[in-house]
Amino acid sequence: MDLLAHLPALQVIIPMLSAPLVVLLQPRGLAWAGATAAALVTFAIACALTIAVLDGQTLGYEMGGWPAPYGIVLTLDAFSCIMLLIVSGASSVALLAAKPSVDQQIENDRQPLFYAAWLLALSGLAGIVVAGDAFNIFVFMEISSLASYILIAGGPDRRALPAVFKYLIMGTIGATFYLIGVGLIYMMTGTLNLADMQARIGDVTDINPILVAAGFITIGLALKAAVFPLHVWVPNAYTHAPHMVTVFLAACATKVSLYVLIRFDYMIFQTKLVGHDMQFALFLMPMAILGILIASAVAIFEGHLKRLLASSSIAQIGYILMGASFLSVAGLSASGAHLFNHALAKGGLFLAVACLAYQYRDLRLSQLGGASARMPWTCGAMVVCGLSLVGVPGTAGFISKWLLISAALQSGPWGWALVAVILVSSLMAVVYVWRIVEALYFRAPVATDTSYSEAPWQLLLFTGLIALLNIYFGIFPQVPVELANKAAVLLVESTK
Repeated sequence: MDLLAHLPALQVIIPMLSAPLVVLLQPRGLAWAGATAAALVTFAIACALTIAVLDGQTLGYEMGGWPAPYGIVLTLDAFSCIMLLIVSGASSVALLAAKPSVDQQIENDRQPLFYAAWLLALSGLAGIVVAGDAFNIFVFMEISSLASYILIAGGPDRRALPAVFKYLIMGTIGATFYLIGVGLIYMMTGTLNLADMQARIGDVTDINPILVAAGFITIGLALKAAVFPLHVWVPNAYTHAPHMVTVFLAACATKVSLYVLIRFDYMIFQTKLVGHDMQFALFLMPMAILGILIASAVAIFEGHLKRLLASSSIAQIGYILMGASFLSVAGLSASGAHLFNHALAKGGLFLAVACLAYQYRDLRLSQLGGASARMPWTCGAMVVCGLSLVGVPGTAGFISKWLLISAALQSGPWGWALVAVILVSSLMAVVYVWRIVEALYFRAPVATDTSYSEAPWQLLLFTGLIALLNIYFGIFPQVPVELANKAAVLLVESTK
């Protein structure tokens, strides 16, 4: 069997088996090098799988040679590949840039454990994406969540502890709701494999347990994905986590839960429950709109840079959910593209925050005056990523917002109202991004020293790279858009 056939399993196994090895790498720097190497291999595997899927190949892996539904099966399609690129790419870039920031925030003797937890989080998130059965999605969900709790609490900020406790409570409730829903479906179908579940659910005569399962799974995953108003754990978790952890988790953690929510609903519930597609839209569309508008309004008045960007993330989740609620290929394609483009923009912004933290321990906007004189490259990268977040033409964010507007116009008589929501929220994004630009470029320095003093080159290099990628994918968006289109067609066809 050629190597390509084994890559879906290696995507999960390599970071998982590397985690205990990294713990043993005690000399300074070796733990970082080992974790980074494992993440880069994982990203290379994701790229190889994506190329194969774009070539039309169907990929899967039967663990131990046991076929579904009796064994554990890993499956891959275009939707999976988008998420694997986001997860492994975010982890790789964050780790490549991480060493100066982690050395600043994490004690040397704790770094091997920190990087081991990072690899477990990576393995869990990748496992969620490729798992072909509902129970192993839960298993990988717990692996990634437990590792994420450790990562967030691992920094020097003691305020991270109550933030992690809130995250733990909300995450546990969400996972429990998901597991209850899966148990109800298993009770009615006798299977946990998603493809087998999709085939058997049509034979279920009593749909009431399936309806209850749909409610539990939707709410549970909405909690994990920080869908408004179930987002209360996000601002503190992102703000008080070590800066590079925020880069990693903000780029992909909530998006993986959104991925499971969309896949589960389209593949399982909409195939059986008559009228469930409209229930899905009518339930989640208002939450998406409220999340977009209210979270954007909160970001406008937020005074702390990391909390401002965390509030912005909640609004961006609303865009993704809005596209999925259109119940169309165009809407799902816009959601898939925005998953990718927002990861680029928000990852770049939080990388720039990590750069600023070298000169500004207090990241309140009122304390960032004169930053453009001291750190011009960092501020330039932040402006580029901020423009992508707004959706300025020529940036990646414009592509997905344009696709979303096009899908809204095709959605029916309410399309213009939804376009108005998108445009108003984009103007609100202009306001809160301008507040950042104003603080960096137009406020008088708080400190008297205005000498040139950038962040370490390693961190600055990858911050600039991500800023340039926001421009590159705004001009050449073919790969993410093609993957998003393939994923959208797959999901819509699965409901028929």
